[in-house]
Amino acid sequence: MDAIKLASDLDYDALPGLSAESREKLRRVRPLTVGQAARIPGVRQGDVALLMALAKKKDAP
Repeated sequence: MDAIKLASDLDYDALPGLSAESREKLRRVRPLTVGQAARIPGVRQGDVALLMALAKKKDAP
């Protein structure tokens, strides 16, 4: 998951389905990868899966 990059300017408020607690923590930490996001205490596994799907969708042709 550390190989899956997240945009540095990602707007977590605009992501539907992201829990409020995860949104707050992600805004504060601004992880650069999905792996970093997964290691933030309080970020749920479902929210990590959402970030992975978003990152892979962005990389799709």
